[in-house]
Amino acid sequence: MNNWVLITGGAQRIGRAVALHLHQLGYNIALHYSRSSYDATAVCDQLNATRTNSCRLFHADLSQAQEIEHLIDQVSQQCPALKVVINNASLFTADNSIVGHSALTRLLSVNLMAPYLIVQGLKRILTDNQGCVINLIDIHADRPLLGHGLYSMSKAALKMATYSLAQELGAKVRVNGVSPGAILWPEQANDAAQEQVLKQIPLRRCGTVDDIAHAVNFLIDAHYITGQVIAVDGGRSATGYQGADG
Repeated sequence: MNNWVLITGGAQRIGRAVALHLHQLGYNIALHYSRSSYDATAVCDQLNATRTNSCRLFHADLSQAQEIEHLIDQVSQQCPALKVVINNASLFTADNSIVGHSALTRLLSVNLMAPYLIVQGLKRILTDNQGCVINLIDIHADRPLLGHGLYSMSKAALKMATYSLAQELGAKVRVNGVSPGAILWPEQANDAAQEQVLKQIPLRRCGTVDDIAHAVNFLIDAHYITGQVIAVDGGRSATGYQGADG
């Protein structure tokens, strides 16, 4: 029986790349999505065309407690050989777009509370299968991104959750994180902003989604590593950075 991997936000961008990479290595994919139904279906069809019944779709709005609980129940029932949980789903929202308590709660729920609740809800099955958890964080968990302070705070909290869960789950379930640097440019990043960021990267180039997928796979196979967060950022966090001004 092939081991299953749950990937939240697996329909696009980094989540999609991780799903394709791990599927190629023989894992079955439990692909979660929220709003990207078309993209999620396309990924699922592609994987199942390669290997029959190797991908299943799970829909949930991770800002809603009941839908998180439903996701946990469905994955537990349909994927008894669950080996890995990858908390990738995230909201990247500028501070000036977060107006009111409900908007802030949604950001914190998707970026922090949902990953924590998913791990707690799937702890038993992960323990039975000697599994692991990988949280997708961000290098701005350590130094805030201008205009995205609340987002940066949520990722800093997820980083601490990674450390805390590794301690709490001990020998039962390994918990690690990957912090991407400049991998995919935000839609609003202009040429000048991109050049400003590239000057802060020792490797002088943007990374790729495949770089993140390889780091995730490394942590899955690294059986004596837990409570660690790997920055995949071309050396940017090792030498200092501020981020772009615009």
